[in-house]
Amino acid sequence: MIDQTARLSRLLQLATLLALVALTACGGSAAQPSATPQAQPSPTVAPAPRSLVVYSGRSEALVGPVIKQFSDATGIKVEVKYGSTSALAATLLEEGTRTPADIYFAQDPGDLGAVQSLLAPLPADLLATVPVWAKSPEGRWVGVSGRARTVVYNTDRLKESDLPDSVWDFTDPKWQGKVGWAPANASFQAMVSAMRILWGEEKTLQWLNGVRANQAKVFPNNTSIVKAVGAGEIEVGFVNHYYLHQFLAEEGEGFKARNYFTRASDAGSVVLVAGAGITAASQARETAETFLRFLLSAPAQQYFASQTYEYPLVTGVTKDRLLPDIQALHRPEVDLSRLSDVKGTQALLRTAGVIP
Repeated sequence: MIDQTARLSRLLQLATLLALVALTACGGSAAQPSATPQAQPSPTVAPAPRSLVVYSGRSEALVGPVIKQFSDATGIKVEVKYGSTSALAATLLEEGTRTPADIYFAQDPGDLGAVQSLLAPLPADLLATVPVWAKSPEGRWVGVSGRARTVVYNTDRLKESDLPDSVWDFTDPKWQGKVGWAPANASFQAMVSAMRILWGEEKTLQWLNGVRANQAKVFPNNTSIVKAVGAGEIEVGFVNHYYLHQFLAEEGEGFKARNYFTRASDAGSVVLVAGAGITAASQARETAETFLRFLLSAPAQQYFASQTYEYPLVTGVTKDRLLPDIQALHRPEVDLSRLSDVKGTQALLRTAGVIP
């Protein structure tokens, strides 16, 4: 059997080559044939590859291998500053035009929207790689992978038919003591931002108060929620879909949890994106575009689909077999660029008393 690491390495090397070819094709700088002989220029030394600075709200465990392969294959030095998506967005806003960052790689669209004024317009052909819903309407950031919100449930305690159509119904007292959430998590906050758009402030606050009144257990992140559901500590939890798939890959399909995508078109099954943009302050625009084209090439997208279990956003890439087709989800129609009011969402969470 071919070693998995070696296979991924070859896939990612191909992704880089495809990205470089695409960038060259888009640059319009190729020499045109001439009717008369031209003097040949003196040999010159090629300039050293530019370096890139990436602010990554995605963890090193998830995106480090992709970034390293890009650097290894191109010779472009990539310096990565890892941190929470919201903290890095705050850093960008503070630094403004003085930022050293060339790329902002965020785990959710809310913080991308919050810093959109600091991002440069992206080429139309690059934006055309992904669906309309998965990019900035202003063309300043592009989705790299899809991440559906879902309800993870314990299969010993519940069947899918036991779960309500809408995430709203977890305010019912029958769920008291059975629910887990991570209110400080950026993706959870993006889901609440979607609720504010779909339901309005008052109903969203009622939902937060209702779930809190049901003594929802607070967790630091999605991973700990899925682990607790699988162990039967809680019956359901609000998470991103791919965390369950990580447990299934490590522990097998006997793991006692599965994902449920709500039947109602509400924020419980909103599909978010991890995405990236190029800072307007960047002095390495072409290199940064090469990096984005690499992330959107088919082999790199296959890495995200196969290794982080996210939805690929380009055509011709195979998703994980346990994932339903994205078209089959009852996902609400939400303009992801409108999720940028992170501060407003956090203020509502404080009003409900679920974050300090």
